[in-house]
Amino acid sequence: MTDDALVAEDIDVRFGGLQALTSAAVTARSGEITGLIGPNGAGKTTLFNVITGHQVPNAGDVRLAGRSIRGYGVHRRAQLGLSRTFQKLEAFNSLSARDNVLVAAEMTSHTRKPGQLTDSILARVGLTDVAEITVGTLPTGTARLVELARALATKPRVLLLDEASSGLTEEETASVGDLLKQLVVEDDLAVLLVEHDMGFVMNTCSHIHVLDFGQIIAVGTPEEIQNDKAVRGAYLGVES
Repeated sequence: MTDDALVAEDIDVRFGGLQALTSAAVTARSGEITGLIGPNGAGKTTLFNVITGHQVPNAGDVRLAGRSIRGYGVHRRAQLGLSRTFQKLEAFNSLSARDNVLVAAEMTSHTRKPGQLTDSILARVGLTDVAEITVGTLPTGTARLVELARALATKPRVLLLDEASSGLTEEETASVGDLLKQLVVEDDLAVLLVEHDMGFVMNTCSHIHVLDFGQIIAVGTPEEIQNDKAVRGAYLGVES
């Protein structure tokens, strides 16, 4: 199934005299991993913030499963099936890995057994062995997996991942890619991925949007994006 689970279109964001996004648009489909790439400062995280309700746009609309969520707060969007991770790791460092995930599981209306949901997600992500360890003492890569597990505990329809491979080893990155591919198929989940690891993006995503100076300059398959002259010039720093 490849319905448009998330559509953001004509998004404008201004910070004073700075135009951060101009008519930006992105679509994420159920059952697929969609990439959002671009140079530092291109506006990727700002677009994520608009989608999740952390940033109010000056113009544009966001639709979740065909329903406009413009004007909805962060919590309402989460209730409707939108979840995310953050570029800067956001975890409850004084709690165990299990309790981090349990917090989210207890808030979801999709289960009456949050403990069982928590343990199943920890196992799925490969965190069972560190479940009782305080997150603040875990390596950054492992802590990022805790953040991913917590996002999954809300049983989202759309999952936004901001720098999911940051701090992970090459082996951990490959495992996360395999996990995401499994999730989108088994749970009919739509994943929108902001990432700088181009190998990870090209091997994981079905479609990719390229953002540069706040504007989408290309949309296509990994092969199409790699061969796009505008992308090579703006993002990869080469002309041919």
